[in-house]
Amino acid sequence: MKRAPSTPGAPLPPGVLRRQELRRQRRQDRLSHFWRILVFSGLSAGLGYVLLREGWTLRSPAQVEVQGSAVVTRDQVIAAAGLHFPQPLMGLQPRRVASDLMGALPVEQVQVSRLMLPPRLRVELKDREAVARAERRTDRGPEPGFVDGLGNWISLRQHQEVHSSGELSLLVLGWNARHREALARVLKQREQLGPGLREIRFEPDGSLWLVTTELGRVRLGPPDSRLDRRLEVAAHLGRTLPARLKGAPPQLVDLSDPEQPELSLARRAKATAGSPGGPARPGSPPPGAQ
Repeated sequence: MKRAPSTPGAPLPPGVLRRQELRRQRRQDRLSHFWRILVFSGLSAGLGYVLLREGWTLRSPAQVEVQGSAVVTRDQVIAAAGLHFPQPLMGLQPRRVASDLMGALPVEQVQVSRLMLPPRLRVELKDREAVARAERRTDRGPEPGFVDGLGNWISLRQHQEVHSSGELSLLVLGWNARHREALARVLKQREQLGPGLREIRFEPDGSLWLVTTELGRVRLGPPDSRLDRRLEVAAHLGRTLPARLKGAPPQLVDLSDPEQPELSLARRAKATAGSPGGPARPGSPPPGAQ
C-alpha cells in the first residue's frame, strides 16, 4: 500500500526533525572549532613575534660573551660586529658576524652562537699567533713582518696585538697572498721537518725553497699537488741522511721530483763519502702515494 504524500505545512516526523537538528549542531561545532583555531593561531603568532622581538633581545653589552681570547675585549667585539642595543637576537646572522670579526680582529678562528635562555650572544675566538718572521716584496722595497700558522701576513703594527710563539727562529722570505695556502701546508709539517728548519723562501717565479741545518738548501719546486709528498721526503731525508753528510755546506737537495731526489755535496763531503763528483742519490724516499 502506497504512503500518501505529505501536504504542505504538515508537521515533519520526529526523526526528520532530529536529523536536521543534529546537522545544524555539527555545522555550528565546525564553525566554532574553526574560529577557535583561528584565534589561537593568531595569539600564538603574536606571542611568538613579541618573544622574538622583545623577549630574545640583547639589551646591554653584558649579554655578549667573549671566550678564548687573551687580547680581544668585549668592547672590541661589539665595535667590530657593529652591535647596537637593544638588538633583536634572532636578527643577528652568526656567519655574517663571524666574517665581520675575522676581517677586523687579530684572530685565526671565530665561532658565533645565539643562546636563548637567557638571551645572549656567545663569541668564541682563537687569537692569531705569530709563528715566524717574514718579509714580502713591495714597490718600496722589502717589508718586514710576521706570519701566523695559517700563513696570513701580520704587519709590525698588528704584531703589537698578537701573541708570539716563543722565539721566532724561522724566517719566511717572498711572502705573497697567493702563496698563503702553500705556506700553511709547510708550517703544518714544521714538526715533522724538525727543529732545524730555518728558512722558507718563495722565489719570484713561485718556486719554493727550504733551508735546514740538516740538509742545507732544499728545492721543493712549484707548490703544486705534489708539495705534501716533497715535504714527506724532506722530513725522511732529514732523519735518515748519514751523519757525515749533515751540515756539510754547501748542500743542495733537489726534490722537484720527490721520487728521484738529488743531493749535491760539497767537495769535502764528496771526499769523505768517496764520491768522484756529481749529484748523489741519497737512497730511496719513503713509500707514498704518487
